[in-house]
Amino acid sequence: MGYAKKKTASTSPAEAVFAPKRQPRSADKSKSGGSIWSMQIGQPKLKTDMKRVEVLLFVSELADLLEAGMTLGQALQALANQGEGDTAQKYVCQDLCDSIVRGESFSDACQRHPKTFPPLFSNMLRAGEASGAMIEVLRRLGDHYERDDNMRSKIKGALTYPVIVLCFGVIAVIGALVWIIPQFQKVFDSMGAALPLPTRILIGMSDALINYGWAMGLGGFLAIVWFKKWSKTPSGIRRIDSWKLKVPLIRGIIASGAYSSLAYTLKTLLSNGVNVLQALKICEETCGNAVIGDALATARKRVTDGTTISGPLAASGVFPRMMTDMLAVGEQAGDMASSLENVGRRYQKEMDRNIASFTNALEPILIVAIAGVVGFVAIAILTAVFKVSSSIG
Repeated sequence: MGYAKKKTASTSPAEAVFAPKRQPRSADKSKSGGSIWSMQIGQPKLKTDMKRVEVLLFVSELADLLEAGMTLGQALQALANQGEGDTAQKYVCQDLCDSIVRGESFSDACQRHPKTFPPLFSNMLRAGEASGAMIEVLRRLGDHYERDDNMRSKIKGALTYPVIVLCFGVIAVIGALVWIIPQFQKVFDSMGAALPLPTRILIGMSDALINYGWAMGLGGFLAIVWFKKWSKTPSGIRRIDSWKLKVPLIRGIIASGAYSSLAYTLKTLLSNGVNVLQALKICEETCGNAVIGDALATARKRVTDGTTISGPLAASGVFPRMMTDMLAVGEQAGDMASSLENVGRRYQKEMDRNIASFTNALEPILIVAIAGVVGFVAIAILTAVFKVSSSIG
């Protein structure tokens, strides 16, 4: 309550007494003068980065403690004392507490943990420090993280089922080619009859997998390594992100999720006093898609010339007309926050519909694909059996 009217950089005597200045735990361990014989082989590495779920809990609990009347230093120290052992939350909260005691602002202290707190986090905290509404900013950050996690979990949930089915299908096919087909091949060879084309194709696939499986596996491994390296290059990132926005069934989920997340992020930043250029820069870095990021970078350059946001976004051809029209209405009415809220809500509902359509369409596609593979194997074996039987008769 009292904190909302104070700046984070100020340090009260109570905070200094409650949280005495000391180095983070990792520094204490790395500089300890213990003997080398006391070191433990295979000791787990200290985690210094919090996961997204941990950040969500951290934000919610910190807002509750500040609203209960604690100072920032006391709240951070209380969060650092939670749990047992060397956890990421203990390390980060203790380091933040020590930074506050040294006189740093909360936003600057969070910037020293970029893997835990993205630019969105520190910039919103800086706006909260300037306006004195830190608790409100923390609540909005919690809502943003929860909404973003819900979107991610929905997308992952939609992709989990097909990935599992495909993996088991590939394993079953490999097992049949390696162990089952060779047994039939021995029977057919002993009878000496000419085999039909599907059977010869199936036996050839089995022989290739048995004799050259190691080469196929090595080639697949090298291809995966090359793809991972290429996917981290600027050209690879742009190519893959462009592919995500074009592939049928997937593009609707990826695009609507990106538009919804972008709208909510931009609305959260603008509502907390972050200027338009800085907000677009943060959205460019956190949107998660290089194609959309390039469009935002172009829009940011155009905004410096006095152009509206909706105009450059519409000219990029990346964003749908409905989205840019809604933004244009918000700019004309002088209420961008409400327009962005409506955009985020609309595309979040569209993402839910796309996920439902994806799962509904995926089941028959998988059934047809699996039936096609099983049918080909069955036809290849049965036609050979019938031909061998007829030749004997």
